[in-house]
Amino acid sequence: MKREFNVFAACHLFGGVALAGAILLLAVPMNTRAQLGFTTLSVPGADGTYAQGIAGNDVVGYYTAGSVWQGFLYNGSSYTTLSVPGSSATFAYGISGNNIVGYYANGSGDQSFLFDGSSYTAFNVPGASYTYAFDVDGNNIVGFYSDNGSTYGNRGFLYDGSSFTTLSVPGAYYTLAYAISGNNIVGSYYDGIHDQGFLCTGSNYTTLSVPGAIDTYAYGISGNNIVGYYINTAAEAEGFLYNDSGYTTFSVPGAGWTEAYSISGNNIVGYYANGSSVQGFLATLAPEPSIMALLAIGAVTFLVNNRRRHAERA
Repeated sequence: MKREFNVFAACHLFGGVALAGAILLLAVPMNTRAQLGFTTLSVPGADGTYAQGIAGNDVVGYYTAGSVWQGFLYNGSSYTTLSVPGSSATFAYGISGNNIVGYYANGSGDQSFLFDGSSYTAFNVPGASYTYAFDVDGNNIVGFYSDNGSTYGNRGFLYDGSSFTTLSVPGAYYTLAYAISGNNIVGSYYDGIHDQGFLCTGSNYTTLSVPGAIDTYAYGISGNNIVGYYINTAAEAEGFLYNDSGYTTFSVPGAGWTEAYSISGNNIVGYYANGSSVQGFLATLAPEPSIMALLAIGAVTFLVNNRRRHAERA
């Protein structure tokens, strides 16, 4: 019914002669595959740049310069280094408003941090030997921690600022939570054979697996859009976007491998390998043309061809 409505709407807008052109257009399969434009992100003077999280125009991640590993915040024009005082390495992964989360090394194990724009606060799952925070949304933080009592050691967590809730895919050997948006959490788990992505909505877990992939890792979520990367049959990493339309895969042109880690609106960030260099990327989803716009194009094409035929007969 929706398709019929669009056809008759086009007829009303462009006249009866446009109807045939609109019908011909609808008879042709439409390519709904997303189009991406890529911009390289590179911290000045860094040996490698790893973009991990995005919120609006702000991107966080980490970079390496020689033997030094530091976090960064990029606001669209300049880079600011993020470094937990007294740490030997800082890794920034998630951002929401003024809050940035990640983890750092201080010589006695890895610990998570929350940076509010002016000060760093450390936090850890009680009893864990290490805690890695990966994303923040409002007051909620997700990541994973070591569970020394389990075979594979890692369990996901949700932290609301006062208490921790363990996240574990039923039957999984380990569960890693990577991103949160409202009540939805994504991450990956190991089923004993492959790594698979998951979407957790409350207490319900749904597996995310790119068709034909060896392994799938879900890292970012924004609304109905989920991004991550997968390992193909050539053992190469490629990015993916998953939504109600299914899976769309993508790679930075010329890259040996591409890993997507976060999404905010139409923007995706991650990093790619180009030879021996690792650089971050910002990918922008091109808006898909509306049905009405496509109908208009079909109608105009039909009119032009119709007039050309009449001119040739004259």
